[in-house]
Amino acid sequence: MTTAFTVTTRVTPTGPVLEYSGELDVAGAPAALAAIEKLTVLPGQQLVMDMTGLLFCDSSGISTLIAARNVTLAADAGIALAAVPHQLSRSLDLIGLADFFTTYPTTADAHAAWGTGPPAGA
Repeated sequence: MTTAFTVTTRVTPTGPVLEYSGELDVAGAPAALAAIEKLTVLPGQQLVMDMTGLLFCDSSGISTLIAARNVTLAADAGIALAAVPHQLSRSLDLIGLADFFTTYPTTADAHAAWGTGPPAGA
């Protein structure tokens, strides 16, 4: 049984947060991409992708993470992943993308780190 993918967007003082839940696969990727395309990320802000509710992520989902990173880089902004599930963390490591994203245990941790300025390389 699959769990439908949902994405919720909210705005914080440091930038937008995308909250993912369910299964980010070929069926959920279009919704994830649509949410990314609707984002307004300003220079100096940080997009946080909160994965607390994410149950599964395949290559289609990983492609959407890369698309989000491209949007933030084009906006002269940063990106962070929060609460990355172990399976996704392992997949990112195996395909050589572990250092492609800054990760934090929680969205609050990502916001706190950004409050001290962008991490090196962001």
